[in-house]
Amino acid sequence: MRPGLAASARRIAPLAWPVFVGQVSVLAFSTIDTLLLARRGAEDLAALAIGAAGYVTVFISCMGVVLALGPIVGQLYGAGRAADAGRQLHQAVWLALGLALAGSLLLVFPEPFLVLARASPAVEPKVRGYMLALAFALPAALLFSAYRGFNIAVSRPKAVMVLQLAGLGLKLPLSALLVFGLPALGVPALGVLGCGIATALAMWLQVLAAGWLVRRDPFYAHFELGARGLDAPDRRALASQLRLGLPMGASFLVEVSGFAFMSIFIARLGTTAVAGHQIAANLASLLFMMPLAIGNGTGALVAQRVGAADLDDARRLGWHGLALAAACAVAMGGLLFAGRRSIVGWYAQDGAIAAAALPLLAIVAVFHVADAGQAVCASVLRAYRIATLPMLAYAASVWGVGLGGGYALAFGSDARLPAVLHGAAGFWCAATMGGLLAASTLAALLGRATRRR
Repeated sequence: MRPGLAASARRIAPLAWPVFVGQVSVLAFSTIDTLLLARRGAEDLAALAIGAAGYVTVFISCMGVVLALGPIVGQLYGAGRAADAGRQLHQAVWLALGLALAGSLLLVFPEPFLVLARASPAVEPKVRGYMLALAFALPAALLFSAYRGFNIAVSRPKAVMVLQLAGLGLKLPLSALLVFGLPALGVPALGVLGCGIATALAMWLQVLAAGWLVRRDPFYAHFELGARGLDAPDRRALASQLRLGLPMGASFLVEVSGFAFMSIFIARLGTTAVAGHQIAANLASLLFMMPLAIGNGTGALVAQRVGAADLDDARRLGWHGLALAAACAVAMGGLLFAGRRSIVGWYAQDGAIAAAALPLLAIVAVFHVADAGQAVCASVLRAYRIATLPMLAYAASVWGVGLGGGYALAFGSDARLPAVLHGAAGFWCAATMGGLLAASTLAALLGRATRRR
C-alpha cells in the first residue's frame, strides 16, 4: 500500500517545524523593528519600509543564488556522497562572499531606491543611515544562508533554528536600546539607524557561532568540513551552483521586488499609507513562514529521494507537501480575517495608521493562500533542479499582473472602480491575482516534471 498524506506529513514535519521556528525568529527581526518604530513616529516607520524594501531586494536575490546549494547537497546526500556534499558548501562560501561584495555596494549607494520612493527630505537621511548599517550585515547574512541551506538539505534544521533563536535573543534588547537610547549610559536614541546596527551585530555573532559549530560538532566529520581549511574556488562546482542558482536568484528577485516596489510606490501616497502597508506586508511575511517551512522540508526530502533514485516517493512527497501547505494556509488566512481588528491594534496606536492597515489585512488573508501554493511548488521544482521556467512564470505573474496591475489600479483615475481597488489596496488585490496565477502555473509545471520522470 502506498503511504498516504498522514505518513508524508510525519516525514515532513520534523524538518518543517524547526525551519518554521527559525524563520519566524528571522522575520521577528523586522517585526521588532516595526513595533518599536511604530511607537516612535511615522517618519522612522516610513524609512524602515523603504530601507527594508531595498535591503530585502538585494539580500533575497543573492540568497536565492546561494541556496542552489540545497538541492545539490540534498541529491548528493541522498546518494551517499557526503564528502562531495561538504565540498559544495565550501564553494557556496566563496559564492556568498562574492555576492556580498556586489550587494553591499548597492546598499551603500541607495539612490535608485530613494528616487523610486520619492522619499521626503525628512525621511531620506534616515533611509541612508539604515541601509548603510545593513550593508555591513549583508555578508554575514549570506554566509549564514549557506550554512542554513546545507543543514536543511542534510535533514538537520534544528542546528540552524538554535542559532536563529539566539540571534533573535540578542536583537531584541539591542534594538530597544539603540532605537530609544539610554541617556544614563550615554547611548543616544538612534531610531531606525539603531535597528540597522542591531541587525548587523546580531548577524555577525550568529555566523561566527555557525563557523565554530562546523569545526567542532562531530556530525560534520563525515562531510570533511572541519578537517581542513576552506577549499580553493572550484570552477566546475561554482558553475554547477550558478546554473541552478542564477534562475533561483532571479525568481527570488522577481518575487521580493514585487513587494519592494509595492512599498516604494505606495510611499508616494504618503507616510500614513506606507506605514499601513508596512504592517500588512509584515503580517504577510509572518504567515508565509509556514508554507516556506513546509516547502523547505518537502524540497529537502524530494531532493534526497531523487538522489537515491526513488522517484515514486519523491513525486508522492511533493504533492503531499503541497496539500499540507494549502490546508494550513486556508486555516491561517481565516484566523487573520476573523481577528484583523485586534491584530492591527497590536501594531499601531495611531488611529490613521490603523485605518490604513485594516482593509489590507482582509486582502492578505486571501493572498496568503496563493502565496503558500506557489512557495511549495517552487521548492519542489528546485529539488528536481528545475528553476528557469518557474522564474519566467514568476516574472509574468508578479511583475506583469501583480506590480503592473497594481500600479494601474492604485494610481488610476477610473471612478467606476470600487474604492477597495484604489490606493494601497489596489496593489494588494493585483498581487493576489498574480499569486494565484503563479501558483496554478507552477503546479502545472510540477505535474509535467513528475510525469516525465
